Amino acid sequence: MSWKQRNPDKAGSWDKPLSKTFEGETHMAVNVYEIVTERIIKKLESGVIPWRKPWNSCGAVNWETQREYRGINAMLLDPGEYATFNKIKESGGKVKKGAKAQIAVFWKMIDGEDSEGNPKKIPYLRYYSVFEINSQVEGMDSKRKDKEALEHNPIDSAEQIKEGYQHCPPITFAPGKAFYRPSTDSISVPAITDYHNPEEFYSTMFHEMVHSTGHKNRLNRSGIINVAAFGSETYSKEELVAEIGAAMLCTVAGIDQTTFENSASYVSSWLRVLKGDNKMIVTAASQAQKAADHIRGIAVNY
Repeated sequence: MSWKQRNPDKAGSWDKPLSKTFEGETHMAVNVYEIVTERIIKKLESGVIPWRKPWNSCGAVNWETQREYRGINAMLLDPGEYATFNKIKESGGKVKKGAKAQIAVFWKMIDGEDSEGNPKKIPYLRYYSVFEINSQVEGMDSKRKDKEALEHNPIDSAEQIKEGYQHCPPITFAPGKAFYRPSTDSISVPAITDYHNPEEFYSTMFHEMVHSTGHKNRLNRSGIINVAAFGSETYSKEELVAEIGAAMLCTVAGIDQTTFENSASYVSSWLRVLKGDNKMIVTAASQAQKAADHIRGIAVNY
């Protein structure tokens, strides 16, 4: 889901530049953990759940080596090819005016002492600035070789649900992200060829379709019409509604056996956010059923 960004005038806003320094000037900062946390939260608030990606995302890689970023960096960086300011300059490229650096982090061992004064290597977390060369840089060509698309046949029963959704928001197919954006009333999911199996494609699309039913011109659900911060009860409940609704639609389409495990794990993670309140499932399931019925064109008096 896509939410309004935080007020850029508030301290700690992620819209502020991280630094005016670039490659070769890595930084050790007290608030580096806060920077990482804020970037992850931004992804969550913009609709990208970084640890739930059933698609072959062709993720973030180092432009020069084409090695994929791993660990926390895989969460921080959107799919693309990244290079440091110095590497871009060295390669004849130029960072576009107004482009904001993103960050990658790494551990560096420095000399220190233990409690008894003996020499000891101490890990410090540092970060450096990178730019995505395809969108933020001029004068550099991609080195990425496209991964072979996975061929899948559409699932007729799932297609019927999709096509039967009257006044469905426009759906675009872009790599690396799945979200419903209330401000534009639009859905975006990776194409079916990006998934290891077609069932997960439909599960992902159904999830975003359920979100879209909350629009003010449809079911007018508070989880969509009200701005909610990540981690709030409103946000968490809406995620439960979307995933339970998607599971319901998968069951109708006859593909629930393939997708249920992922859905159950996802729902469980949000229940933990809600402190394990299982009563939330009852409320969320009721709203999810209304959403599923709306998508299927079933008029029911609840």
